[in-house]
Formats: sequence, C-alpha cells, structure tokens
Amino acid sequence: MGRTSSGRLCAVIAGLALAAASLTGCTPSFTGVHLRIAAGNPTGVYDRLAQTLAGVWAADLGIDRPTVLPTGGSPDNVNLVLGGGAEVAFVAADVAADRSAVQPGLAALARIHDDYLHIVVRADSGITKMDQLRGRVVAVGSPSSGVEYIAQRLLKVAGFATLHLKGLGDTATAGPETVRTVNLGLDDAVAALNGGKIDAFIWSGGLPTPPIAQYNTTTGNSSLRLLDIAELMKKVQSADRTYSQVYGTATIPASTYSQPEPVTTLVVPNFLVVPASMSADVAEALTKGLFDARAQLAQANPAALSIDVHPGIETQPIPLHPGALRYYRALKT
Repeated sequence: MGRTSSGRLCAVIAGLALAAASLTGCTPSFTGVHLRIAAGNPTGVYDRLAQTLAGVWAADLGIDRPTVLPTGGSPDNVNLVLGGGAEVAFVAADVAADRSAVQPGLAALARIHDDYLHIVVRADSGITKMDQLRGRVVAVGSPSSGVEYIAQRLLKVAGFATLHLKGLGDTATAGPETVRTVNLGLDDAVAALNGGKIDAFIWSGGLPTPPIAQYNTTTGNSSLRLLDIAELMKKVQSADRTYSQVYGTATIPASTYSQPEPVTTLVVPNFLVVPASMSADVAEALTKGLFDARAQLAQANPAALSIDVHPGIETQPIPLHPGALRYYRALKT
C-alpha cells in the first residue's frame, strides 16, 4: 500500500473515530442531577403520581431517586420552584398563572390532568343553588391549598361577603348575607357535612373523588348532592383574562356520584412545572419519562389516564420549557 492510500485509510479511520465520539456525545449525561418534586398531601393525587415519577426518572436518567416533598398544595409548590426549593412541581393552572404573572420564572413540561370543582351539600338540605349558601358555613379545603385558592376565588366572583372561622368551634357570627368559611381537608369536610357541622364544602379534584363517592349513597340522610353552577360560569370566565385562559366548563355525569342529573361545573388543568432555568436536556428527559410512564402512572391513580401528548402541550399561559418543546417536536418528525 502506498503512502497516499495509507494516508487516506488513516484519514477514514480517524473520521470514523471522530464520528463515533460525536455520537457518544449526543447522549447527555445527567451525573450530578438531583431532583426534588413538590407534590402535596401524602396519599393525594399529586403525591401518588410524584412517587411513581420519582422511580421512573431515577431509572431513565441514571440518577438518585428524586425526593418527593410533602406540601400544602399548589401555592406551596409554586413557591418552592420559584424559590429554589424544588426542581419539579405539580400545580393547578390558576395558581401557576397568577403567580407567574407577578414573578416570572416558571416553565411547563406538560398539562397532566384536569380537576373538577365540586360544591357539595347534603341531599336533604334543601340547598339547590349557589345563592342559597348565603348565611351558611362552607368548608374551603386545607389552609393554603389549591382548593382554598379556587374556593375563595369562586365565592368572590359569586358576590359573597365572607367571614373566615378559626375552626368548627368558632362561634363568630355574621349577617345573613355572609358566607362563613372554615378550613377542612376533604375527609374532615365530608364527615362534618354528614354530621351537620357545616352546610356545604368546596372541593377540586378528579372524577370520581373516592371519599365523596363512598358517602354518597343513593338513599338516606347520608346522601350528598352536587350543585350546578352553569349560571355562574360565564361570570367566572369573564371576570379576568387569566380566568378565561385556565378555567373551562365541564359536566359531571349523573352516574359519577349517583346524582339525579348531571351538573355543570368548572374544570381547571394541572401542570407539571419546572424552573425556566432548568437544562433543556433534563427537561426533555423528564417530559419523555412522563409520557413513557403513562401506564404506571394510571396504576398509581386513575387521574393519570387523561395524560396524553396532544393536550399535554396546552399549558397556556405558562410557556412550555424549550426542552419539553423539543420532545413534542421530535414526535412529529
């Protein structure tokens, strides 16, 4: 072999080696990546999905299992991400939108599942519409939770004056036009309603919500009934531009809770969010892991059955992270 041929061969070998090195470099390394996931109350939907994702992401990225942080809910979760206390968070769209408008820095990986607003009364109460909550005691979720956030907003849009009670033992009185609100988690709210200690409770969650379905027998005084808020929805969506972006109108079928008829209510999406400063490679890998794990997530909680790439990109007004956007675009090629 002459020098020229030998030189060409060496050049080819060198080129192949360079190409191989380049291809190896196309696979990002996640060494040193540590993730904290702001979830919510232990055993809640956010927490169950977060626990599953923690295992999936640890395997996919070859990192230590992410830490799942118990929190009070969406407001806490947004604060943790924006304050550097978490790298990933589950958050209701209304909370994310409001906070992002004041303090930019959030980016979305995906829209994951929707929550339905429940306004629940006893079937034997005689309360059939929102306006009849005037002068009543209404539970509005746990303190600083996403449920409390949306409940307060709804009561304000409905035009109610409110007086917040310190607890069920609070004897503070108010006028007949004032709604007295109290913080109670879902299980405590269901028990208090059936025990006659409150007149109604507000809840935002998936369908069906087990504690409500459990107590909602079709006969007897323990039966629970949902209020229809079709008349209020136009007012909700026209109250603010952000409201029209994040709140939709939906129907809860009668069969969901053995109701006499379906009810119209408000629906709010949930987003998986990260800091806008997160590496695009990490964000893309997390997004891919989310959708690859849909079957596992659905086993963790039925709410995950609605996770899909098509509605997944609908995170307005929170922008998609460039890494997440890269994942969605790759699906089209």
